[in-house]
Amino acid sequence: MSDSKKAIIIGAGPAGLTAAYELLKRSPIKPVILEKSEYIGGISKTVNYKGNRIDIGGHRFFSKSDRVMEWWMSMMPIEDKDSEAFTIHYQNKSRTVDPKNYKSATDTDNIMLVRNRLSRIYYMKQFFDYPITLSPETLKKLGMAKVFKIGMSYMKSSLFPIKHEKSLEDFFINRFGKELYLTFFKDYTEKVWGVPCNEISPEWGAQRIKKLSIGKAIQHALKKQFQSKESKSLAQKDTETSLIERFLYPKLGPGQLWEIVAEDVQKSGGEVHHHLDVEKIEHANNRITSVQVRNKQTGAVEKYEGDYFFSTMPVKDLVNGLVPAAPQHIQEIANGLMYRDFMTVGLLLKELKVKDETAANKLIKDNWIYIQESEVKMGRLQVFNNWSPYMVKEQGNVWIGLEYFCFKEDKVWNMPDAEFIALAIDELARIGIIDKANVLDATLLREEKTYPAYFGSYDRFDEIKDYMNQFANLFLVGRNGMHKYNNSDHSMLTAMTAVDNIIAGSDEKENIWAINTEQEYHEKK
Repeated sequence: MSDSKKAIIIGAGPAGLTAAYELLKRSPIKPVILEKSEYIGGISKTVNYKGNRIDIGGHRFFSKSDRVMEWWMSMMPIEDKDSEAFTIHYQNKSRTVDPKNYKSATDTDNIMLVRNRLSRIYYMKQFFDYPITLSPETLKKLGMAKVFKIGMSYMKSSLFPIKHEKSLEDFFINRFGKELYLTFFKDYTEKVWGVPCNEISPEWGAQRIKKLSIGKAIQHALKKQFQSKESKSLAQKDTETSLIERFLYPKLGPGQLWEIVAEDVQKSGGEVHHHLDVEKIEHANNRITSVQVRNKQTGAVEKYEGDYFFSTMPVKDLVNGLVPAAPQHIQEIANGLMYRDFMTVGLLLKELKVKDETAANKLIKDNWIYIQESEVKMGRLQVFNNWSPYMVKEQGNVWIGLEYFCFKEDKVWNMPDAEFIALAIDELARIGIIDKANVLDATLLREEKTYPAYFGSYDRFDEIKDYMNQFANLFLVGRNGMHKYNNSDHSMLTAMTAVDNIIAGSDEKENIWAINTEQEYHEKK
């Protein structure tokens, strides 16, 4: 490989930035990142509103991949937390991370906090464990009649499972029983996706929930009771992802880490350009040759030529931008792909109406609250104070994020900001979480194509995948780049694997698509 080789990377999210960083550290290839927005980090960005920071959707920095965990910690060291050492498992060995090697969170802003995870379901104006567990407290809240029906339907699903899962509904019923599915899964999932569960591919459940079941949740709850503080490894490799209780989190939100990566990329000779909207992707002889972009601020059109191309842009937009055009059937599948859009209301409050009487400040300890109440459109609630206290400008205030899932065509997406904010505040007051009198300020953020959907033309996605794989120098990586509901660590691994292939001189693509299809990301066979 000559020093003149260049990689054009579409998107400055986790996958795009990881690809750029890995290329610079491991090869002579120069990365040039083309980003559509003003931000760094994609949906992992952090938005600063008057000193209060918003995390779009919430991003736990946890991975069962040692490669990713070590990568994150090389960017931002772990805080010194009460002189406690944390064990990071690496392959079949383990090493103790001595907190003396790391600065305190009060010494620098560029630090990873170690956070305890608590997420609960809010249903019937009560809190339930998430993932749901049949604990004595849960049984008491549900009532004996409901518990009996849940138990009987779970036994039925265990003894007579649906043999061929054709939908997400089948997936849930096989693992939790029909009654528990109807109580805690169906309404919320349909609120998130906007379509019935029996129209969603079971692949979503296989990717996001994996092996979680009632049995796993109960086993985990029992294990917690006998686990000492010292034995709680940050790696948690034997814990189902949905049950992870500790994670890393950048002091000033997830975007902070990606801003550090972007700065390193530029200092090392890479380029990061903003406000560039990709309009054309030109190709010849099964290779991508250039990308044409339009500057959203000036209107100027530019062309970027390269030897390698990484795309994290939505597959639908990538296919529609190909010149010469993709075959008609590929265009039809691409245009049938669907996405769920996302709205966040940042709400500043004096206090919450729901309280934790055992806490000094009476603030509940939740990171997320899943809003199961069918009377409101709100899907989920974040308490930013509990992700990092440094996300809040004034420590006496409560800073929360109200999350809504929708399509761009929906009425709520197109409502004026002030009208939608008023709706969100009204909903939160109606279900008893806040008093309107305690609201200090609010803002609204809209995020397009946040969740690639497993319905629409998704059942034919392999045809797009096979078509795009023919371009030897094109690598689809990241969540939207692969139309795959990846976490940020999966997105990073797709980029790392693509760079591995380039350095090895391999035309392999299947190992990229295989990321997040096995429970331990291929580290445990």
